[in-house]
Amino acid sequence: MVWEVRISNNPHLPATVTGLVTLVRSIVTYAVVLAYILVAGPTGLLIAVGFRWKWGLYALGHAGVRLALTLAGIRYRVVGRDRVPATTVVFCSNHASNVDPPVLFQALHPQLHVLYKAELHRFPIMGAVFDVGGFVPIDRGDRDKAMASITRGAESLRAGNSFLIFPEGTRSRTGHLLPFKKGGFIMAIQAQVPIVPVAVQGGRAAMRKGSALIRPVRVSVRLGTPIPTAGLTLDDRDALIERVRRQVELLLEEGSLWE
Repeated sequence: MVWEVRISNNPHLPATVTGLVTLVRSIVTYAVVLAYILVAGPTGLLIAVGFRWKWGLYALGHAGVRLALTLAGIRYRVVGRDRVPATTVVFCSNHASNVDPPVLFQALHPQLHVLYKAELHRFPIMGAVFDVGGFVPIDRGDRDKAMASITRGAESLRAGNSFLIFPEGTRSRTGHLLPFKKGGFIMAIQAQVPIVPVAVQGGRAAMRKGSALIRPVRVSVRLGTPIPTAGLTLDDRDALIERVRRQVELLLEEGSLWE
């Protein structure tokens, strides 16, 4: 795999050779990861449900993500971990590529919960694993269901589970921040836990628009200073959103950790 990474990044090779390497790498990555999910998914569910050991499910999840990133040639660096308190937090990140969620799942916290789009819950095995893992789906098309999910997320935060939110709601096609949605911030205020701004960069080149091919990339993850919500009410949510958004913008302006 090391040989493939080097030649696929070599600008002097013909495009056909580089394209072939990328195709082979992508096929191998998809095949191995799919096989891992089919085997590890039911096993993890059995361990988590039968033995009430959620850590086992997370251990299998991290192993699978690590395998996928390695096969795809995706590497990442993180700065700012020392800023994150040893308490429950909400990580608030921008979202510009399909690579962002697995990288952040691996980089941020050993047992990270995620507030995610309800559409993903429909995938076989994935939905069941997400449920047992404590992930919370949010249906943005149904306000009542969305608020119920936010309440559920706040209860999980109070129980000591840190969350990751993508407040843009979808991937930015340009790399520029989209408007932030309020749900994750309401959840943090309800639970009175700090929000950690996160900026992730470098993943957009991994998968080009309309292509399933995976290209090796180097991803940067910057963690900002936690922003407290203690004492805030829902009336403060707009000001909180602007404060967090500005911090994410400043982190993005710092650029890549690989330069």
